[in-house]
Amino acid sequence: MNRRTLLALLPAVAVAPALLSLAPPIEEAFAQGVDPNAILNDPEVPVSGNPKGDLTIVAFLDYNCPFCKKAEPDLTRLVKTDGRIRLVHKDWPILGDASVYGAQLALAAKYQGRYDEVHRALMAIPGRKIPKERMLEAVAASGVDLARLEEDRKAHQAEIAALLQRNLDQADALGLQGTPVFLIGQLKVAAALEYDGFRQAVAQARAKGRP
Repeated sequence: MNRRTLLALLPAVAVAPALLSLAPPIEEAFAQGVDPNAILNDPEVPVSGNPKGDLTIVAFLDYNCPFCKKAEPDLTRLVKTDGRIRLVHKDWPILGDASVYGAQLALAAKYQGRYDEVHRALMAIPGRKIPKERMLEAVAASGVDLARLEEDRKAHQAEIAALLQRNLDQADALGLQGTPVFLIGQLKVAAALEYDGFRQAVAQARAKGRP
């Protein structure tokens, strides 16, 4: 198993160091040689918010990342209050085997139209190093059909693994070092944000235009 497989990278990736409200470290998202369309429009990746919005946010997240969890409510609030944001969920499980399991559960839920519910349930678990059993408990409490979820997780194992690998390859091509990372239009924010920080980055991205 080489470096570009999910499990080979698990111990090596760090978590973003801070939760930021204003003046986030913003960079250009798409360097030369990176295909924005492949990242923004993968047909297998879950999308929420306004599918016809004028701005896309791509969120690279891990269900064992505490900074991802801190940013999640403000990101959800932003998408709801703005009304013009298309949110692309890039499950990027880099913090352990349980993170991979959580991503598998969320992506399997997509086949019964319940990705958002499972995603929110997993993000709502406090702390880090969440075991698989605790993740499954949270998913069960979300109201998802657990029997079908497990069937879909097994039946679509190859598709889910391929999607997670694409997400990993894209993160690698973008030079990402840890979670969370948000691609906001043409901008990259490699840090957790609070609501005002998200609003500021969105305003800058809209001023810059589409990628």
